[in-house]
Order: sequence, then structure tokens, then C-alpha cells
Amino acid sequence: QVQLVESGGGLVQPGGSLRLSCAASGSTLSIVIMGWYRQAPGKQRELVATITRGGNTNYADSVKGRFTISSDNAKNTVYLQMNSLKPDDTAVYYCNAARVTGPIETPYWGQGTQVTVSS
Repeated sequence: QVQLVESGGGLVQPGGSLRLSCAASGSTLSIVIMGWYRQAPGKQRELVATITRGGNTNYADSVKGRFTISSDNAKNTVYLQMNSLKPDDTAVYYCNAARVTGPIETPYWGQGTQVTVSS
């Protein structure tokens, strides 16, 4: 099992910045990839960014150049630095981890943290 705890959400003005953190605990050695997803009201959950244990990253086109995902493997923590925030970035942000044991890949989700971009 893997437990994920997010922090760092809040209210920010357009153009501002926030940093989200996600701390993983439990069976973390078998985690192969972690990432952030978001879900705005009335919309489907969408990928924001992912990072593999080896450090390879992937971003949604809508956040490229503004958001940066990083990780501290020693602390089992992944971060999302969000700059130049826009009202369209308003959503609940969820941390995700994928754990692989043999042929089985199991996803885990955090409880979500609200990010609101508004003046």
C-alpha cells in the first residue's frame, strides 16, 4: 500500500505562484512514476505533469513553460511549482503514484488540494 498526502494549495491572484507537495509513505520502493492531475468543476480529471523515478518528466501542453515537476527520492516527495497561474488553472489537484509489483501496476491517489486562481 501507498499513502499520499498533498499540501500547498490555496488562493492566489492571476500571475502568482504556488508550490504543491506530495509526500508518499508505505511501500514506496516499488513506485515507478508519480504525477499531478487536476479536476475543475464539471470537467474530467486531466493529467498535469508526471515524473519517473529516473527523473523523466512529461507535461500537459497547457502548463508547459509555467509548471515544473520535481522529486526528492530520499524524501519520497514530489513537488509541483506553478508559476504564471491563470484562472483556468483553478481545480482540485490530485497527486498520483503508480506502484509496480511483478506484472501488476496499481495506482494510488491523494485526497486532493484546492487551487483557486482569482483576483
